[in-house]
Amino acid sequence: MNKGREKILRNVFIPAGGNSLRLCSLLFDEKFKRVIPQSEYIFNWNEIEDAGDREKIKAEVAGLATHEAETIEGDFMLAVPGGIDPHVHFNTPGFEFRDTFEEASLAAAYGGVTTVIDMPCTSMPPVTNAANMNAKLKALENRSHVDYALWGGIAGNEFNVSHLRENIKELADAGAAGFKAYLILGMDTFRELNEEQMKAAADAVSVTGKPLAVHAEDKEVINLTAGKFSGDDFKNWETYCAIRSVEAEKTAVKKMAGIVRTAGCKIHIVHLSSSAALAEVIHARSEGVHFTAETCPHYLYFTKKDFENKAIRNYLKTAPPVKSDKDKEALWNGIASGAISFITTDHAGCDPEKEKSSDDFSAVYGGIPGVGHRVPFLFSEGFLKGRINLAETVNQLSSNAAIYFGIKGKGFIKEGYDADLALINLWTSETVSASSMHSKGKYSPFEGVIFNAAVEKTFLRGRQIAQRYSPPDDSINKLSGRFIKV
Repeated sequence: MNKGREKILRNVFIPAGGNSLRLCSLLFDEKFKRVIPQSEYIFNWNEIEDAGDREKIKAEVAGLATHEAETIEGDFMLAVPGGIDPHVHFNTPGFEFRDTFEEASLAAAYGGVTTVIDMPCTSMPPVTNAANMNAKLKALENRSHVDYALWGGIAGNEFNVSHLRENIKELADAGAAGFKAYLILGMDTFRELNEEQMKAAADAVSVTGKPLAVHAEDKEVINLTAGKFSGDDFKNWETYCAIRSVEAEKTAVKKMAGIVRTAGCKIHIVHLSSSAALAEVIHARSEGVHFTAETCPHYLYFTKKDFENKAIRNYLKTAPPVKSDKDKEALWNGIASGAISFITTDHAGCDPEKEKSSDDFSAVYGGIPGVGHRVPFLFSEGFLKGRINLAETVNQLSSNAAIYFGIKGKGFIKEGYDADLALINLWTSETVSASSMHSKGKYSPFEGVIFNAAVEKTFLRGRQIAQRYSPPDDSINKLSGRFIKV
């Protein structure tokens, strides 16, 4: 039920396909009520990309007639659906010494993200059955600034075939967005599955119609390569990258492609990092099976050469590691072609003084707190650099995930949908700085990088939850995020 007072956001551009935009105003309460055209003319981006041309349009276009609604001036910025990040580790409950839902979800809000899907492994207890999911939901009550869904998990250290289908069905019925499993992982509370266990998991998940998301690095390849090193070798970043290689990812993705062909399960490869692995995804998709993939901003910007920069070396550590220029460009091409379904962050922050400062690279925590940077990154490095068009940028940040996971009422600026939106300023720039981050983990490998786009304001179900340069305000920034049962 829509109980809020109506608001009208005046004079904003909204995407109209390709690089086209429509100038309009948006009427909403908790949901979008009307999209009101301000001009019959459909603009192309090249007509307004110059700040001077935008100022001329401001002067020429008449304002909206008086309306009995609270008026918010959009100042001829771009309005897009609130971002959806389907892969985050917000660590509540159990690992809150690294990050918390309060802090990480605030970073999401300032980054133009209004919905996240939290992973099952970085919780205590891990979300591997309905009882554990209910415990997590209780712990999250009134602790999120944005809406959230949850992944269910399938862990090897408590793998029991006789209970597998029951646990998966209960989690699906409770609203889990999908199921996460690993082919390699070092967490004592959430171990990897071997290939036979993964086949059983895929078969059980197929009944639900929900996806099985897989961390795809092959344990056998990794262990075989690791056997070539010894002693202090493991303290070096070069060894880490050599062990967690393109071959390890490609082999794992190929195994999962084999499983998807027989299980009838939707399988999704998380944080794809290499051209060779992407080729396996594309090959499987050409056969008509449900095989999808995501990637992250760090794989689209950095390469292993960036580990030579000691200032960001430890901040850049994650699994799998970033690869080569060839891999980076292949991933951009995969986004443009639709072979990659959406961009996520794999947000995983920590206290950098405690877990990102060691000279022993093997002891450095692997995680990047990126939920606040994804939206401006993709507009800056994707759209504004001509790698993908405006419509595809929005799809990658929001719409594709809403469709893929069946998140009703999210991902689009349409009448009847939740009034989740972000105002994007494409005529400014912003330098990434740890001091301006809102998550507990205040560090980033993007430190000092200039994004030529910025999130000015974010609205969740019609209520403003963040404004650029303004500190969190308890009067507007209440912890009102809701659980989304998918």
